[in-house]
Amino acid sequence: MAAELMRTDVMIVIAAMALATVALRTTGFWLMRYVPETPRVKRMLEALPGSIIAAAVLPVVAQGGLVAALAVLAAMASMWLTRSDFVAVITGMAVAALARFAGLG
Repeated sequence: MAAELMRTDVMIVIAAMALATVALRTTGFWLMRYVPETPRVKRMLEALPGSIIAAAVLPVVAQGGLVAALAVLAAMASMWLTRSDFVAVITGMAVAALARFAGLG
């Protein structure tokens, strides 16, 4: 398996993907220097992290069904109560495990 990953074509693709990622990130920072920070832009930037989390979590919930939905809701409630990422992750995993053990998934 390691020999397959060390092929030249694979390394070129990995390097190209890394370059594209760096280019996109730095271009975003560079372009934002030219955007005036109006109250509307500020609200949009403040809402962006929540939108990114929702875009990452909702497909998992849609595909995972009831167990995933229960786990995400428990993690959200735990995060809201404790403000601890670690506790939220452990809570979500525990609820998913218990739900699967109970035969829900």
